[in-house]
Amino acid sequence: MNVLVVKANNRPAAEAVSSRMYETFMDALKGAENLNVTTYDVFAEDTPYFGQDIFNAFGKVNNGGELTDIEQRLLNAKQKAMDALTAADVVVFAFPLWNLTIPAKLQTFIDYVYAAGFAFKYDADGNMIQLMTDKKAIFLNARGGIYSTPEMAQMDMSVNYMRNVFGGIFGMEIIDEVIIEGHNAMPNKAEEIIQEGLRKVTEAANKLANQVALV
Repeated sequence: MNVLVVKANNRPAAEAVSSRMYETFMDALKGAENLNVTTYDVFAEDTPYFGQDIFNAFGKVNNGGELTDIEQRLLNAKQKAMDALTAADVVVFAFPLWNLTIPAKLQTFIDYVYAAGFAFKYDADGNMIQLMTDKKAIFLNARGGIYSTPEMAQMDMSVNYMRNVFGGIFGMEIIDEVIIEGHNAMPNKAEEIIQEGLRKVTEAANKLANQVALV
């Protein structure tokens, strides 16, 4: 089984909980047989932001025009992201909530792969058809505040957005979610909250490895 881990925080683990979640997950998978685990680090990859340059590149490809450096970089980055997603059976996202949403570099990765004919398509009647129903997803998210209460749930545009994209549009089965929250809001309980969350991260990794072992 091919497991793609999308790392979406470039802060060190000593300072960022979602980075600790990524490291904990990877440590738990070490030695797991029948798992091919690769990391796509959205901050380490060359991922120019999605905008007019890439649409210019599409036009030049169709018309045989000469690409600029930024246009070629964008096409290369988009293809690499799509290839990584295509090869994966399970996609694991380790990401924080920043200012109520996801990091811009993770959004750029999504912009690269959120494509008609690749992640979804429309039938003759205009109905959307999901094209990634054979893939599974796991979300590892950290947020310093508390967003799981009914009055705050609508404010979270990170996990909710990821569910809508990868579950709703792409059609992936979301097989696990671990959310660590409230460690900034309740500093006296921060370490307890984080450790309990990291324990659940390890459980999620072990569950994935055990599922493979049973196949």
